[in-house]
Amino acid sequence: MTERIKFIWDFHGPNGKPTAEHHVKHLGEFITIKQLDNIPLGVEQISSTHHIAYMAVEKEMVDDLRAILKPNRGQHYKE
Repeated sequence: MTERIKFIWDFHGPNGKPTAEHHVKHLGEFITIKQLDNIPLGVEQISSTHHIAYMAVEKEMVDDLRAILKPNRGQHYKE
């Protein structure tokens, strides 16, 4: 199993969910343009006013992609 890091972008407030969903669309476009394979994406609800958009990348890709995508934070990803 490949070790992955979950890039996380936080969105707060009443528009947090639609903003996170929109951000995931752009992440999907990035993945297509860069021809990356098997990159999990999604939106999670943390609370009623806090949602996250996430993208899980292989550990070897973290340094390069973090500089480009500038996530708020990251954590180990469990599939």
